[in-house]
Amino acid sequence: MLVIALLACGCTQQPTGTSGEIVSIQVTGSTTVLPIAQAAAEACMDTHPTADIKVGGGGSSVGVQAIGEGSADIGMSSRDLKDTEMEKYPSLRTTVIANDGIAIIVHPTNTVETLTMEQIKAIYLGTITNWNEVGGPDAEIVLIGRDSASGTREFFFEKVMEKEDFAPTQLEKNSNGAVKQTVAQTPGAIGYVGLGYIDETVRAIPVIADGAAVEPTVENVIAQEYPISRPLIMITNGEPQGLAKDYLDFILDTDGQKIVMEEGFVPLP
Repeated sequence: MLVIALLACGCTQQPTGTSGEIVSIQVTGSTTVLPIAQAAAEACMDTHPTADIKVGGGGSSVGVQAIGEGSADIGMSSRDLKDTEMEKYPSLRTTVIANDGIAIIVHPTNTVETLTMEQIKAIYLGTITNWNEVGGPDAEIVLIGRDSASGTREFFFEKVMEKEDFAPTQLEKNSNGAVKQTVAQTPGAIGYVGLGYIDETVRAIPVIADGAAVEPTVENVIAQEYPISRPLIMITNGEPQGLAKDYLDFILDTDGQKIVMEEGFVPLP
């Protein structure tokens, strides 16, 4: 019965002893990937009583460093590995487990209808400072962003900012959840989060792409119409083995990709 349950989950790591001792792995890093990782871990552990999959956040850079230095079994990242990271940790291996769009969010009362990529960049550069400059209310724009450990920030910096510095007035938060909460509580705020963090407490702004307003949705990311999208990855030191491999295989399989969708992210094609 136990073998059947393990195969159904996809986590097929066997106990290390006949007494059924616990097999543990540590997963850490990107707060964007975190909801997928947690839900997948719970699904595996529900049918695998000898598996202990611990999941924590901290940001993509934390995940890369943790796996590179051996303090975790799997690192999570919402950006590609940097050349400097690959040079420092040449044995790192990446697995794409989902895709994601980065939504531009504002307070639900904000009346701005759409934003272009150029306007978003100008807002975060600090050259546009009032919402009335982009068709919104007469209110000062409050910039909310991520801290330096964030893969979402790194991707946003390259894709939207085109590697130009953020305005010094930007308030830096350490997670997607903290960005969402701050925007939800601040009428003049703007922030950016992964698709899985959009809910009724904030409003996601359509982004103009090729002359059309494109909503940040799973469907539009799959269709490659939403302009701010990226892969989500998990990282191992060398090829994944044991419970780490079984856990990654589960996420990549049908049930794992259902979790990706349930958490509001984009499944693999």
